[in-house]
Amino acid sequence: MRPVQPTRVRDLVATAAVSALLGYLLVRGYYGSLPALPWTPSVALAGLAVLEGGMARTTRTRIARRPGTKPVEPLAVARLVALAKATAVVGAALVGIWAGAFAYTFLARDRLAAAGRDAQISAIGLLVALVLVAAALWLEQACRTPEPPEDERPFA
Repeated sequence: MRPVQPTRVRDLVATAAVSALLGYLLVRGYYGSLPALPWTPSVALAGLAVLEGGMARTTRTRIARRPGTKPVEPLAVARLVALAKATAVVGAALVGIWAGAFAYTFLARDRLAAAGRDAQISAIGLLVALVLVAAALWLEQACRTPEPPEDERPFA
């Protein structure tokens, strides 16, 4: 069985780029028939980012077996890695969608009355999605086992 590979930043960037193009095209094509962009998804994403950041901090201390912490179950770590990898990809797609929406609304703010507000909402969504990706990558990093001290490493 192959070990799980860390999430590649280039894959996340590619996901964000493709979804940015799609988001821009969708907003450009349907902006007049869309309702105002909501701010509530940003609140939910921020909550998820805070939750994953907290899990990253807790998991890192438990894996390092710092005093006063219980050891973490290996299956729980595997689940956290799966959550982190999935959240990173979804977060990258949301970064792209919000970036596409921001690009259109920012450029259209002088000629469309609602675009100024929507540009602000999409900028906030973009920033929150970036924080979510960062929290997911931090959680994934926190789930790695630390390197053993040099005096405990086996001879190669």
